[in-house]
Amino acid sequence: MESFSVLQFLKDKTILVTGATGFLAKIFVEKILRIQPNLKKLYLLIRAGDDKSAKQRMFQKDLFRVLRDTWGDSLDCFILEKVVAVPGDILYEDLGIKDSNLKEEMYRQIDLVVNVAAITKFDERYDALLDTNTMGAFHVLGFAKNCTKIQMFVHLSSAYACGEKSGLIPENSFTMGEMLKWPRKLDIIAEKELVEQKLNQLQTTGAAEDEVTSIMKDLGTERFQYGQTHVFTKAMGEMLLDHHKDNLSIIIIRPTMITSTYKEPFSVGLKIPADMVVHSMIMAMVANANNPSSQMIYHVGSSLRNPIHFFQIHEFAFHYFTKNPYIDKYGNPVIVGKVKVLDSPAKFHRCMAVRSVLPLKVLELVNLVFCRCFDDICNESNRRLKLVMGLVNLYKPYMLFQGIFDDTNSEKLRMAMRESGMELDSFNFDPKSIDWEDYF
Repeated sequence: MESFSVLQFLKDKTILVTGATGFLAKIFVEKILRIQPNLKKLYLLIRAGDDKSAKQRMFQKDLFRVLRDTWGDSLDCFILEKVVAVPGDILYEDLGIKDSNLKEEMYRQIDLVVNVAAITKFDERYDALLDTNTMGAFHVLGFAKNCTKIQMFVHLSSAYACGEKSGLIPENSFTMGEMLKWPRKLDIIAEKELVEQKLNQLQTTGAAEDEVTSIMKDLGTERFQYGQTHVFTKAMGEMLLDHHKDNLSIIIIRPTMITSTYKEPFSVGLKIPADMVVHSMIMAMVANANNPSSQMIYHVGSSLRNPIHFFQIHEFAFHYFTKNPYIDKYGNPVIVGKVKVLDSPAKFHRCMAVRSVLPLKVLELVNLVFCRCFDDICNESNRRLKLVMGLVNLYKPYMLFQGIFDDTNSEKLRMAMRESGMELDSFNFDPKSIDWEDYF
């Protein structure tokens, strides 16, 4: 692998970033503008009618304070020169860009496309997830292939797109229709037709919007289990990219749970800090700059080299708030206690049965005896119990995930960085360097 020169690689490059106002995209944009002011241009696809206002609000965020400190009063001129806010949406072909002159200009100038746009909400409607995470990725790929100077397409996916697997999970691509440890193959066309049929039925019956939302969420649950719809639509997006990439070089970044930044542009601190994900994206682009028609997949996480468990997070919190107690509004320190961390769904359900479900049943019986005098208390208790159980079911596949993500490709990238003699700290994404207690 050739020696790394990040600044040289980025110099005079024109980059399109989708989902530009999202959490990770903003960190990516900040890093690029901070380290290479000689970038030619950044096109930011913004899902907003008032794109100029959206761009202005974006650079007023605290995340960009290092840039503001560096450029001072000249920052606005720098942003005006380097950054173009593009109103559009990945839900549509040509990304919904209506300005034909702007679109043709982008086709001529863009060197790199970085697709960060996605829905990350685990309990979102199935139709919305399919439109954005699956077909949206396909639309961005189509746009990239129309760019005459395109060198590379970078797609942010999810390590959990593999489904509920155990053991060591390799950095392999997903082929069209792969089962992913599911009783049936993932047929994207069939899934789209199913969604369209259901929406047409609901429209014919005049269903209210909240009813449509509920039914479309339930449809995703029926297809992929509760909380899994998000990652399976990400997997289907990857399948489309693999199948339709033609000769375009593609990099797929699969992070685990993304949390607060570790160091850059400053520390604000589940499994991998956001700035490390951005560093991996940048270094993967540089490393594959001279590998046309290739496809590389990088797991970015800590499960193999520096795992963190939820009981540790509780221990960190307990020790911290014991030494540094929170002060309530009366000026008194809040005493924290240790919490029992349950390591299996069976233990949790037994605990809930004894501590919550059984007492609630007793309360409901008492309520009947006393002519429903405690209706309000019963209803509120039921509401809270359903909320807790819903959250548990939603996050269970991730909290109790049994797999370990192999990051061989990411480690090779880190080794090449070390061998090239580059300043590792500036682009660090080595999970072994994280002191988890200090981080939290």
